[in-house]
Amino acid sequence: MLSIYLIRPGSTDFDQQGRIKGTLDIPLNEEGVQQAIHAAAQLAEAGIEVVYSAPCQSALQTADTLAESLKAKVKRLDGLRNLDHGLWHGKLIEEVRQTQPKVYRICQERPETVCPPGGETLAAAKLRVQKELKRILRKHKQGVISIVASEPLASVVHCCLQKDELGDLWKSEGDFGVWEKIVIESPTDTAI
Repeated sequence: MLSIYLIRPGSTDFDQQGRIKGTLDIPLNEEGVQQAIHAAAQLAEAGIEVVYSAPCQSALQTADTLAESLKAKVKRLDGLRNLDHGLWHGKLIEEVRQTQPKVYRICQERPETVCPPGGETLAAAKLRVQKELKRILRKHKQGVISIVASEPLASVVHCCLQKDELGDLWKSEGDFGVWEKIVIESPTDTAI
C-alpha cells in the first residue's frame, strides 16, 4: 500500500488577487509561507519519506518547508509544471468571466474541452502528469510520499490517481496550503 499526500502550495500575491498564474514563477507571499509552515506541522507525524515537487517557486518553497520539517529530500519534477494558460497568464479570473462568459462557463462545466489562447490543453497536461505518476509509482510500491503541485495541476494529479472527473478548476484556485491523503492499494495494478 502506498499513501500519497497531495499538497497545494501556500498562496502567492497573484492567488490573493485572483489572477491566473499557471506557469508563471511566483514566490509565496507572507500568508503563503505561514500556510506552508502550518501544512508541515499538520503532516509532521505522517511518515513522509520523500517530497516530490512541481518546479515553480511556490511549490518548491512549500516542499522545502515540508522537507525541512520532516528531514526528507525534495525531488523536483518538471513534468509537474502547472498548466500553461497562455495569454490568460496574469489575468484576473473575474476578467475572463466577464469578457469571455461562454468560455468561462465551459471551463467550469467541461474544462477538458477548453484550451486557453496560446496555452496548453488539459489533455496534454494530463499526459504529462500520467507519465510522472507512472515513474513515481514504479519507484514507490509502498510507504508514504508527498506531491506538491499548484492548482489546477493538483486537480489533474488527483483525477489521475483517483480516476475521478475534473471538477470546476476555477473553484479549486482558492485552495492554498491544503492537503489530502490518497491511498493506492496496489501501485503496480494502478492503470494511470
